[in-house]
Amino acid sequence: MIHRTADILVIGAGIIGAASAYRLAQRGLKVMVLEKNHPASGSTGKSVAGVRAQFNSATNILLSRESIAEYAAMPESGYRAEGYLMLIPEAGWAAHQEAVALQQSLGIASLALTPDEAQQYTTFNTAGLGGCSFCSTDGKVDAHSLNHEYVRLAREAGARILLDTPVTAIERVGESWRVTTPSGTFEAPQLLNAAGAWSGEIGALAGLDIPVRPARRMVFSTASIDLPKPVPMTFDLASGVYLRSEGERLIFGRADPLDTGWREGMSWDWLEPTLALALERFPFLESASLDQKASWWGYYELTPDQFPVVGRMPGAEGWLNACGFSGHGVMQAAATGRVMAQLALNETPFIDVSPLSIERFAAQEVRTLDLQV
Repeated sequence: MIHRTADILVIGAGIIGAASAYRLAQRGLKVMVLEKNHPASGSTGKSVAGVRAQFNSATNILLSRESIAEYAAMPESGYRAEGYLMLIPEAGWAAHQEAVALQQSLGIASLALTPDEAQQYTTFNTAGLGGCSFCSTDGKVDAHSLNHEYVRLAREAGARILLDTPVTAIERVGESWRVTTPSGTFEAPQLLNAAGAWSGEIGALAGLDIPVRPARRMVFSTASIDLPKPVPMTFDLASGVYLRSEGERLIFGRADPLDTGWREGMSWDWLEPTLALALERFPFLESASLDQKASWWGYYELTPDQFPVVGRMPGAEGWLNACGFSGHGVMQAAATGRVMAQLALNETPFIDVSPLSIERFAAQEVRTLDLQV
């Protein structure tokens, strides 16, 4: 059996693992990445690839702000500033206005709008809405290409990335983590768990409780539809329905809170209730037809409060987590990679990620959820 050593082992070559591996190797660490399949084969490749800084917490806003800035400077990212439009019910409008003010204080170009003012971006039924917000620098990326670009950058910086290398066992041996795979064993004093929806299972291999679980999500696609202008990512917080243009099509969806665990395939039963709510808010969908072949499904990596787990693992020397992003991994990967490199080198991160520490679950903190889409 092959036995290899490194300064840090990164488990997972999705966008979080790949971006982290790049920044770790760039800082001079000997990095080995263990990926059970291929880059973008998990949540990253199934993402709707939206990027936004419209959050209600400073940590999330900053992680997205810095990531979007990095994507904007990378031609390979496919970043397009098409905007995000949020439709807010009356009961949540006061709190959302506070969130917009926080975003603006951190340099985000968010605007608070009346429902009538927001009609300039797309048409929708204004019933029950207290207001809307729009940010022109939000938008989308090509998540698949971006993931592969970070893999390329990581390799160029010296990282070793082993594909088709599933982790089967993890143990602490002396001052190192020993990881067993079918390709051999690997040891390093530090280990970064960036395994996405599989992060909880990776933790369990080492006897660690990391509350990250899979949840299946459907993305429905229309056939080609004739609209006067493209629809930016638009999210109706009243119903949970989102939609946006994808070329000449529209993609749309809504989270099913009961669809958790390792379920596979499309849940077509979820289409009818989702479409019924979508039609109430977006009547122009009446003219659309569904394209089943263009629709898809994938996994979210959910935590109990739908905030990620970022930072060191208490009681497990050398173990770092960057997982549980709950639908926000693509939009926050660039900044997360920089944070993880700083943590691995015992530096103070350029963004305070202490609110994302796993210790918050032991304290049974309850916080207002940020949006998933």
